[in-house]
Amino acid sequence: MKFLSRLPRFQSATVPTFPCKFNHQTTHAFTSLTNSDSEPRDVPEYFNFASDVLDKWSQREKEGKRPPNPAFWWVREKGEEVKWTFEELSYLSRKAANVLSEACNLCKGNRLLMILPRVPEWWLLSLACIRTGVVFIPATILLTAPDILYRLQQSKVSCIVANEATAPLVDAVGSECSWLKTRILVSKSHKREGWLNFHDLLQAASDQHQPVQTKCLDPMTIYFTSGTMGYPKMVQHSHGSLGFGLASVAREWMDLTSSDIIWGLSDPGWIKFAIGSFYSPWSQGSCIFQHGFLQFDPKVVLESLAKYPVTTFCGTPTIFRMLLQHNPSRYTFKSLHTCLGGGEPCNLDVLKEWKEETGFDIGEGYGQTESVSLQPVGSRKGLKIKPGFIGKPLSGVDVRIIDENNNCLPPGEEGDIAVKIKPRRPVGLFSGYNDPEKTAATERGDYYITGDRGLMDEDGYVQFIARADDIILSSGYRIGPFEVEYALMKHPAVAEAAVVSSPDPIRGEVVKAFIILTPAYQSQDQEKLSLELQGHVKKMTAPYKYPRKIEFVQDLPKTISGKIKKRLLRKKEWETA
Repeated sequence: MKFLSRLPRFQSATVPTFPCKFNHQTTHAFTSLTNSDSEPRDVPEYFNFASDVLDKWSQREKEGKRPPNPAFWWVREKGEEVKWTFEELSYLSRKAANVLSEACNLCKGNRLLMILPRVPEWWLLSLACIRTGVVFIPATILLTAPDILYRLQQSKVSCIVANEATAPLVDAVGSECSWLKTRILVSKSHKREGWLNFHDLLQAASDQHQPVQTKCLDPMTIYFTSGTMGYPKMVQHSHGSLGFGLASVAREWMDLTSSDIIWGLSDPGWIKFAIGSFYSPWSQGSCIFQHGFLQFDPKVVLESLAKYPVTTFCGTPTIFRMLLQHNPSRYTFKSLHTCLGGGEPCNLDVLKEWKEETGFDIGEGYGQTESVSLQPVGSRKGLKIKPGFIGKPLSGVDVRIIDENNNCLPPGEEGDIAVKIKPRRPVGLFSGYNDPEKTAATERGDYYITGDRGLMDEDGYVQFIARADDIILSSGYRIGPFEVEYALMKHPAVAEAAVVSSPDPIRGEVVKAFIILTPAYQSQDQEKLSLELQGHVKKMTAPYKYPRKIEFVQDLPKTISGKIKKRLLRKKEWETA
């Protein structure tokens, strides 16, 4: 990281300061975020995570009111390391804000698509967007050119940020998007025609920046869903929803303090990254730890947990399953005290084996892209963990199990997992999709309907049973069957296709495709054809979505109206496993 090496490791006295104006309202907001006795759901009218939280922690550092651990700690093989205090983050993100507002001419309300791996620049640019009011859209680096084009067309972003690997994909489709005015390249030294180099711009930028005043309800970020009954939807969250709402998750589920160092293993394109590696930790003044590997390596994870003073580790059940294959009992985790899981259900065998191997429970969390700040939680301080149950709802969030007529169901009875949103809409719920009709469809009477099925026991613990929308959770990735089916149907061998989840001992679930072949391909070698179809899907959409299992069939179960009965296919897969 050339620009990082050129910037000095600032000492407190040498960091240029800039006065940040905190009125009584935002000072109260910061107190609410960090004080366990306050009610974090009572939000102020104005709120900006960068100026009202990050800069506040910077001030506390100067006053000696925060432990000496860094705010951000990034490592990579061969000893490369970046450590930033909150003061340095404040300084660098102000410079990055000027890159966006001055060099790129972006202003409040403009949209920016960011396709980056876990590199330090991701955090600087995200904070810069928040400071300037630019609405940023994180995306996974696994996107293909068609995936990128779809997101550009739907979001109408005026700016895109990418690295050397993704920039060619952007250029391949960018000419179809006349509204895309600015392209920012994050690269150590590489230059690309038509792209601005972020490193060069950051070096030249001033650190004098006045943050834009943002209301809690102003749009801050957009995430694309995985796509279940159609193409991925744009889920918009406000400054208050994530920047303020996730403080409750940090305190009640993650039990974070300013002395903690948390390592969350998720891709920046997913909402889980916002929980484990952005808003939640910094709301409490914790240090965010990250390893810059591009390919997941269980051995490197275990060695890093033993080497670095990580206190809180957050991963998907798939990650814990992979770690268990490498004998974690051989390692000593001197600083670790909390393990958290989410993104997919965690089976009881993994919970039991991880406890036996490491001595730690895995506190499960539940949430959606739309309602991540509202999740029931399992590892709240002093709360007993019940295997098989997610846990209890966060304080201030009224979670119910209801029937189709919005009647609350008795303990033990399965129904829709819902959140009461009237008369007061809770903090943490999304603002809406880019489709008013689809947004309205998520509400039924006084409730937000999650689309998931579950039950609640007599003690108020919630158990997740199934996803009502057929989404597939594989290795922590949410995969919608529609995109996979669409890709398969583009191949001349496929007459019809139905995609469902299939059990897998490592990934929890994998994508399985039931395929009816066209007459011209029915006599071909099915093993070779399966490999060909898998490669075809990898080219058509993000590689992690390809069907790991393929079964060729003569027909598919259908309703009278001609719709495929996926529920029957899924039932067959799971009952015969």
